[in-house]
Amino acid sequence: MTADLRQTLMDALSKTGRASSDYDLNKDVDLPQGRKLTPASVLIAVRVETGAVILTKRSAKLKHHPGQIAFAGGKQDADDADAIAAALREAREEIDLMPDMVEVLGTLPPHETVTGYSVTPVIALVHGDFAPVPEAGEVSEVFEVPFTHVITPANFRIEGRRWQGRRRQYYVVPFGPYYIWGATARILRALADRVV
Repeated sequence: MTADLRQTLMDALSKTGRASSDYDLNKDVDLPQGRKLTPASVLIAVRVETGAVILTKRSAKLKHHPGQIAFAGGKQDADDADAIAAALREAREEIDLMPDMVEVLGTLPPHETVTGYSVTPVIALVHGDFAPVPEAGEVSEVFEVPFTHVITPANFRIEGRRWQGRRRQYYVVPFGPYYIWGATARILRALADRVV
């Protein structure tokens, strides 16, 4: 299982591809020239033991994106060496995932969000018996979604809603009670496109 999973991810990382964006499905949006994006990163952590991707449900008390499904991750701090260091730090802070359990395999091209972030997805395997501890201020729940579910393009749909006076479309990849959408679903779709 470990060898196959690692090989699948390494093959995906070896393929060329362009950066993704929250705007991919909304070609009528004119992005401002010279916009400044804040560096951030997320950890696409795939557990070897279960063959599943670790996701979080953000706390309903948060100012930004309350209750949404997300990867562990966040803004790159000045003292983070790079995007990988930021993703590992955030995963430790948010879900108590220790860096020594994580085997980083590489990164996908950055994803631009409507909130002004350039997010680097860091792909990694998680080894050992990981027991998540959600940081109560940021994370209300930690759960897993089978890797096979999120790399199957047929499991993705395009939905939409009104945002800033116009209809905005986005990917969703629901799983059980979890509505995975927005940047998280778009990043997973970018990975799925590289696996097929």
